[in-house]
Amino acid sequence: MCGCLYILKGKSCNEVSLFFYLKFCLMKLIKAERKHAKIKVCLQGPSGSGKTFSALLMASGLESDWNRIAIIDSENGSAHLYSNLGDYSVINLSKPFTPEKYIEALEMVEQAQMEVCIIDSITHEWESILQEHSSMTGNSFTNWGKLTPRHNAFVQKILSVPFHVIGTTRTKQDYVLTEKNGKMVPEKVGLKGVQRDGVDYEFTLVFDIDIKHQATASKDRTGLFVDKPQFMISSETGRLIKSWCETGTSIEQVKEFIKSCSDLEKLRDIYRKYPSFKQSLQDLFMLRSKQLKEVEIDISNDLINLNKALSNGTTNSQ
Repeated sequence: MCGCLYILKGKSCNEVSLFFYLKFCLMKLIKAERKHAKIKVCLQGPSGSGKTFSALLMASGLESDWNRIAIIDSENGSAHLYSNLGDYSVINLSKPFTPEKYIEALEMVEQAQMEVCIIDSITHEWESILQEHSSMTGNSFTNWGKLTPRHNAFVQKILSVPFHVIGTTRTKQDYVLTEKNGKMVPEKVGLKGVQRDGVDYEFTLVFDIDIKHQATASKDRTGLFVDKPQFMISSETGRLIKSWCETGTSIEQVKEFIKSCSDLEKLRDIYRKYPSFKQSLQDLFMLRSKQLKEVEIDISNDLINLNKALSNGTTNSQ
């Protein structure tokens, strides 16, 4: 509730009530439909596996105009090493790599109306959180209560921005303790991304890249790379993903649906049908709701005045 009130700061009481009615008071069974998606991809691999280069190639397939590709670079300027590929833009981050710095950088990318943003890398954000936690005094659980919302805000920002995001994550050897001959000994269980557990589940696609630059999809909600052999990521990979993204309803189409909507009930149907656009089109929903409500009030007043006029006419004739 508090988050919604923060978003609606500055709105009138009528607008707030309309928003909460649309958001919380409506429940309806609707047909499943994929909208024009902005892909969220994670490339994870050890140092030297080619994550940055692979991300740039993928980005060039998602967007052919290099001027609409940006990199948020926390890897000591490594993004500049591949400037021969095209005229992409770079935002250089410096320590400390706080969630707020990444969020500010993503907002800069959005204001610049970029189509693809590479975050190289999201590992530094989590390492910054861990370092801050280790330096805090007091109860560890309480301290996580202060840090977790900041990290979650960063993840939610990635998911909500209106452009494609490719995040890179470093991996390290992961171990588990197993019992052998009555002793607990560490055992290798493969590579693990250096980020908070579960972050990879937030992405639509997760590619694991090995030291030979070969990629496999460890998570794939597109179905494009399921059970496929190892391959090297290229611009064609980006084009395949772009084609998948564009097989639904675009945000521009939904905007036109809202603007041409003739009554509140139809607007509510649009609101329910396209939940993935609720946040990005919130202001437009609110504006159209207000306009339609004003029309209903005008019509109601006209009917009241008409009834009064008819009533007066009848009285006068008598």
